[in-house]
Amino acid sequence: MAATDTLRQMLRAFDGSTMLMKIIWVNIAVFLLLRLAAIGCMFSGNPDFINTILAFIQLPSNPGLLLLRPWTLLTYMFAQYDVLHILFNLLWFYWFGTLFMMIATPRQLLALYLLGGLGGALLFLLCYATLPVFAYHSAMLIGSSASVIAIVTATAVLMPDFRMHLLFIGSISLKWIAIATIVLVLIGVTGSNAGGEIAHIGGVAVGLLYGLRMKRGHDITRPFNRAFDSLANIFRGGFSRGTRRSWTSKTGQTSQTSQTRRTGQPNQGSPSPNCSRDDREALDAILDKIKKSGYSALTPQERQRLFDVSRKIK
Repeated sequence: MAATDTLRQMLRAFDGSTMLMKIIWVNIAVFLLLRLAAIGCMFSGNPDFINTILAFIQLPSNPGLLLLRPWTLLTYMFAQYDVLHILFNLLWFYWFGTLFMMIATPRQLLALYLLGGLGGALLFLLCYATLPVFAYHSAMLIGSSASVIAIVTATAVLMPDFRMHLLFIGSISLKWIAIATIVLVLIGVTGSNAGGEIAHIGGVAVGLLYGLRMKRGHDITRPFNRAFDSLANIFRGGFSRGTRRSWTSKTGQTSQTSQTRRTGQPNQGSPSPNCSRDDREALDAILDKIKKSGYSALTPQERQRLFDVSRKIK
């Protein structure tokens, strides 16, 4: 009973967490399961069997094998096996995901994470299928790096002058952090992890596309979220239009507010019953100031207002 109660508490905590933390917890859970499986394989006298398990999660470069394991297009981007790999990816994702959520919705975060992973996977598969250097090689792709770097790139495009304080470096703009990351990725293409670095480039391309299109008021994640809604409704047995709208509002949270910020054309209705028009206008002004001058430029009153309004729309 105690184990059941603990599991229920964990599920309730997961359900009540933000989209950012949900993605992080899924990555951690998959990592722990893989590590526990490796321990089980070792004590059963068959330590190499973990490679067989990983083969059903990693994305293969061989198209024929991919046809037999199509789910790996999704599973690979939520899986890490090395400690440093998951530590770096999740720290990077938490830092930039937190900034991204200041100007986006939970649904956009999830969609961009998935699209970044798919962009990395497609470029990885394309390069192994067409480039002569990979003609007689095969590889397996694992990790959330392409998804994370899509978030990093998109955030840097949308908030280029926002400044972060880095240890031993000091205050630096997001655009320079993103540029340095992309340069390191390009250099890494010539190394031993060429396939992984190619996937990173795919993530960069998706993040760049999202940021540039969003600056013009076009959200490339919108068709993806609509398709996801339609698929979810099929599995739920078909919701009524009113129920579907309610579910979308619950998961999207601030989608209407975000469109107002980016296009200057507010949607009809309020993004949250607890968020007044004055709150939305104050939030828009604060976010504009952050994008221009960075979070450090906010006054204590503006920071408190941002915190208060954010709590209302969650």
